Amino acid sequence: MNKFLLISFFLNIILVHNINSQYTEIINTNKPGSSQGAFSVGKNILQFENAAYLSENRHDIINYESQQTGLDFSVRFGAFLEKLELNIDGNFQMEKIDDLKYNPVRRFRVSNFKFLRFGAKYLIYDPKKGLEDQPNYYSYWANKKFSFKNLIPALSIYTALNVDSENNPFTAYGVKGISPTVSIILQSNFSKRSVLICNLIGERIGSKQNDYGYIISLTHAFNSRFISYFENQAIVSDFYADNKIAIGVAYLLNKNIQLDIGSSLNFKTTPKIFALSFGYSQRFNLNSKK
Repeated sequence: MNKFLLISFFLNIILVHNINSQYTEIINTNKPGSSQGAFSVGKNILQFENAAYLSENRHDIINYESQQTGLDFSVRFGAFLEKLELNIDGNFQMEKIDDLKYNPVRRFRVSNFKFLRFGAKYLIYDPKKGLEDQPNYYSYWANKKFSFKNLIPALSIYTALNVDSENNPFTAYGVKGISPTVSIILQSNFSKRSVLICNLIGERIGSKQNDYGYIISLTHAFNSRFISYFENQAIVSDFYADNKIAIGVAYLLNKNIQLDIGSSLNFKTTPKIFALSFGYSQRFNLNSKK
């Protein structure tokens, strides 16, 4: 119950701020995929990003099968500065497990938050700041050709507090309370249609489950409405280690709403994972009409 009170309190803090700012042309979302982009949603912009998912796991050594359904959600708010974003990220999962070691098969269900984080992201460096409106008037081809300067990434730092309940079936034994997460975010807009993002992550630092890893994602826009993405995620810890890939597409319904669908899988059998997700993202402009 305390988790839901924390969420309500955080949202109330966000909604009382009303700071005028520039409004970006279209929604800027981290979906589809699991990576974070380096840029915030924009000052005084409130954005919700949700993805319902289905997943199937099978573990050949422990000999079990499981089916998961869940909701991956994010609440993002551009606060005080264009470079600063406050956010809440969470994943609530329900899992049905069949223990195949027994005859008859033992079945049971568990549910809880896989993670719940209250965080902030700040843009430290933007290599294209001040250059957006400075084309090369002497050469048409200079404006169209690839430039190695575009590979220089924007840099952001993300910090958050994880809130974990006691006896959570999705965390290591003994993990409870509050622990920090830190992520370095790099983003290269190396062409007008393609974006490369890298996240270097340390999660639940100092707890009994220190998770470290990276996420690399490549996004390409086919046109003004359709994009595709490819993502590779690696996780290393004593509790769980994996290497997964994900692919998917997103459709811009209008400048404030995006729909997406994606799938992910791994290449081991301890456990073997396949997941399918359906996402919906929407933003709200809290600036005054003026």
